[in-house]
Amino acid sequence: MAVLTFTDRGIYCPAGDFFVDPWRPVDRALITHGHADHARPGHNRYLATEAAAPVMRHRLGEIDLDTVAYGKALTIGDAKVSFHPAGHIPGSAQIRVEVGGEVWVVSGDYKTEADGFCEDFEPVRCHSFITECTFGLPVFSWVSQAAVAAEINAWWAANAAEGRASLLGAYSLGKAQRLLALVNPKIGPILTHGAVEGTNAVLRGQGYALPETVQVLPDTDPKAHPGALVLAPPSALGTPWARRFGPASTGFASGWMRLRGVRRRRAADRGFVLSDHADWPGLIGAIRETGAENIYATHGYTDIFARWMNSEGWNAEVVPTEFGTDEDDDAAVTDAA
Repeated sequence: MAVLTFTDRGIYCPAGDFFVDPWRPVDRALITHGHADHARPGHNRYLATEAAAPVMRHRLGEIDLDTVAYGKALTIGDAKVSFHPAGHIPGSAQIRVEVGGEVWVVSGDYKTEADGFCEDFEPVRCHSFITECTFGLPVFSWVSQAAVAAEINAWWAANAAEGRASLLGAYSLGKAQRLLALVNPKIGPILTHGAVEGTNAVLRGQGYALPETVQVLPDTDPKAHPGALVLAPPSALGTPWARRFGPASTGFASGWMRLRGVRRRRAADRGFVLSDHADWPGLIGAIRETGAENIYATHGYTDIFARWMNSEGWNAEVVPTEFGTDEDDDAAVTDAA
């Protein structure tokens, strides 16, 4: 019997009778991180890392949620389970499942570059590795985070000097807080959309260091915050909520900004290539470090990625799932403004 199987409800472990990031209601769900396509409502019992739990409760309400520290092994049925840092967002994890000496790892979403904010990615040795490949094309190769931070700060400072606000679209869980940890608050005030500020409050309560921010409320006067950086979910840009700031420069921070066509469709003044997912070199490097022989590619450029892996000697196949994108996640929470 396989350690993990792929069902219409999600990734299932028969030996432990649990699912990992299931997309339909199940009895027991092990969750890699708090984004809405991985942490869904309706399950009877949840298990996640201690660091992921506060955001999950913030988003899902009163749920039956148990927590575990990174690296601590649990026995569930006949399976041995542990959670290991994925480097994607605060509290995110890869889930290691061992049955009868055979080890599988579900990566969830991951990023291999240390960002100085969330827990650093940790390679986990295994026989079979279920990997995302959101950016599984060679064209996706990120420049350093420091270089992107310098670009964003220079853009914000130039706008502030000309009396314009800087509206920056960023996913409300993970990306927005990573940006807050990167920007220079000496340039000017930082305003936030309600979806971003709600997450800020949760993460501050956990001890994650963030600069001072001011939530935009219905009676907020933009003129009282000249030269502000305004962080908002992408779906809020171009709406009446954003137009209150008058003539402003609009930017968007995402790995998708690597593609010119996406930048044009976003109609933003600036695109900053910054992703919380691994790029092509990061994916390949992470897989090599696992030592896995079997690779299961899911959500992303799966066909191309699996074909390349097979050409390089791995045993790779595509596994259909119902995971989405961080952008889908923000569509589910922007009513928190």
